[in-house]
Amino acid sequence: MSSEATLVRDKAILIVDDEPLILMALRRELRAGLGTGYLYETAGDGEEGLEIVEELVASGVRVVLVVSDWLMPGMKGDEFLLELRRRHPEIRTIMMTGQADESQVERIREAGALDAFFFKPWNAVHFSETCKSLIEAASA
Repeated sequence: MSSEATLVRDKAILIVDDEPLILMALRRELRAGLGTGYLYETAGDGEEGLEIVEELVASGVRVVLVVSDWLMPGMKGDEFLLELRRRHPEIRTIMMTGQADESQVERIREAGALDAFFFKPWNAVHFSETCKSLIEAASA
């Protein structure tokens, strides 16, 4: 987990992607759009993402949103989001990818494990608005 986890915040957003530049860009955009009231955590793959969510939850932090790539080494984004939804149905999810198997995306949508989908490159304004609305809906 990043050093940001040492700050006192009770809500977190997790970004999962194997590309460090994408992780940094998304973290920056999310912080700019949503403010400093959240922990912004990153993971390089689905396995690490699940570990971070479990660590956060165990420490009393509520994970409100997960943004995941689809094509990653090891566990693909669809498998990760399905497992995440099985363990934590309250967490809102977004898949963002440049390469997605449409049948896998449809499978996770049908399973109720996907709240929004974006292709890379993404529209920053639409992405930020979608994140805000998902978080607000989950908090209502």
